[in-house]
Formats: sequence, structure tokens, C-alpha cells
Amino acid sequence: MSHHAIITELKNWLSKQIIGQEKLIDRLLIALLADGHLLVEGAPGLAKTKAIKDLSRAIEGDFHRIQFTPDLLPSDITGTEVYRPEDGSFRFQQGPIFHNLVLADEINRAPAKVQSALLEAMGEHQVSVGRESFTLPPLFLVMATQNPIEQEGTYPL
Repeated sequence: MSHHAIITELKNWLSKQIIGQEKLIDRLLIALLADGHLLVEGAPGLAKTKAIKDLSRAIEGDFHRIQFTPDLLPSDITGTEVYRPEDGSFRFQQGPIFHNLVLADEINRAPAKVQSALLEAMGEHQVSVGRESFTLPPLFLVMATQNPIEQEGTYPL
């Protein structure tokens, strides 16, 4: 089966799962094929979460949703060093950004430091924690969302 046929089959399957969101499906597939990311602005209930979950299931990717809030810290998405009392060492515990497909829900609700950590991951396919950098998986796509209706308590992107 050709690459074109595979993508067409994937698009057709997604179109059956997510009714009436052809533009969203097209943009998700473009981001996936171009090794990019996308920002989706839309009111709640328009199948944004379902779209990326279904894409993840279709390509057998690892999916995680991060709800962005004003009290979120960069380490909440990137991960952190965890102390191991048995040998007195620290071990890096990966955060949710290390999944293949990530839904950054309501990204404009997070402070600039958190947005910056996400931008590093998106732009460089790595996260920096302390003095170390950790590489993200080769397949890495972020779909960020923002709600155009509720702008109170948000940070501009």
C-alpha cells in the first residue's frame, strides 16, 4: 500500500470518528506529516480532545492530555529529579511531555515559564531539567488549544 493510500485511509477513518471537523482532521494530519504542531482555537465541545485521541489510537501512538492552569509549573510537564533514598542518588522522572501525542489544553491559562518549557520541547524536541537535556520521542506532536470565549485569567501567547 502506498503512503498516499495509507494517509487517505487514515483520513477517512478519522472522518468517520469525528463528524464535521474536516479542517481539524486535515490540520492534524499536516502537523503529523510535517513533524509540526498546531494551535486550535475553539469553544468547548468541538471534538478537539477526541480528534487527537483518535489519531493517537489510529497510529498506535502514546497520548497524554495536560490541562494548563495558572498554578502549573514547568516541572509538571517536563518532569523532575526524584531522590532515591536507598542509594542517595537522584533519578529523572519523565513528565507527560514525553508522550508521542500531547494535548496542551487551554495553553493560554499557563504562565510564561510553563509556556516556555513547552516551546522548548516543541522547537527542539528536548526538555532541559537542571543541567541536563532529555530527548523527546522521534514522533512528537503537540496540539495546543485555547478557548476564544473565556479570556479572563489567561496569559497571552
